[in-house]
Amino acid sequence: MDWDVFTLRVTVALVLGSLIGAERQIRQRMAGLRTNALVAAGACLFVTVSEFSADPQGHARIAAQVVSGIGFLGAGVIMREGLNIRGLNTAATLWCSAAVGVLIGTGSLLKGTIGAIAILGANVLLRGIGQLINKQGLQSATEVEGIYRLSIVCRADDEVHVRTLMLHMLNGMPQLIIQSLHSEDLPLAGQLEVRADLITSPSNHLQLEQIVSRISLEKGVSAARWAVLNALET
Repeated sequence: MDWDVFTLRVTVALVLGSLIGAERQIRQRMAGLRTNALVAAGACLFVTVSEFSADPQGHARIAAQVVSGIGFLGAGVIMREGLNIRGLNTAATLWCSAAVGVLIGTGSLLKGTIGAIAILGANVLLRGIGQLINKQGLQSATEVEGIYRLSIVCRADDEVHVRTLMLHMLNGMPQLIIQSLHSEDLPLAGQLEVRADLITSPSNHLQLEQIVSRISLEKGVSAARWAVLNALET
């Protein structure tokens, strides 16, 4: 291999590794500009060693050793903080930087450049998509269905009216699933409690408030409230 070709390959690998590392450096990751540049250039240097030997399989053997060896470097940037694991993306980026270096070292400058662009695209463009997916997953996690109790205290003479009104309103809200409905006498003479146990999700709290507000306007109603009994397992 001529010196000018050797210099070109190492320089391209160093530049592409620097571009990949710059994105990591901007995000204040542990393996940044210099680390990725050195990984790419080092992988390139290792592979070009095979150019100085007569072994036709030298490229493949050295590249395989680079792939396994970079795993130890990647493991060094993976950190555990409580229940969270950090550094996986940075370790994967280092691994990919080594792949770019290997491509450049074998003389595939265009393929190595395309690989570097793909890595940058994954880290920059897919970041926003990943955050959107996480946000959607968090919203879904908050929509855990549970059992809610709707409790109305009224005069015994108004029991039929209150139960009818409650059923009418619940039937108009299909997102509130009736699990049970019953009445129970209270220690105070002439008073009873009408209770409805419902299955719904936190996003339907407004509907529960509407029912309580409407029924509380009835003349014989002395108390109206709702409460969460427990969350259902999914």
